[in-house]
Amino acid sequence: MIEFLFLLVFAVVLVCTGVSILGMALAVAAGFIVMAVAGMIGVMFKMLPWLLLIVVGVWFYREHKTEQTHRKRYYR
Repeated sequence: MIEFLFLLVFAVVLVCTGVSILGMALAVAAGFIVMAVAGMIGVMFKMLPWLLLIVVGVWFYREHKTEQTHRKRYYR
């Protein structure tokens, strides 16, 4: 939502300063790209602890699973 408000205010400021429509469109497109990348990086950092927890959980599960198959194979 903040990204959208930023782009809206940015476009209004460009119109008020007398920038042409083409210049405004290019500036808003560039601003959109920058804000989209910044938003994705923010989401990545926000999700990083959960992704690390999932990776550790899968690693423990695989270690436990291979231990059980080795036990079954040797103790039969």
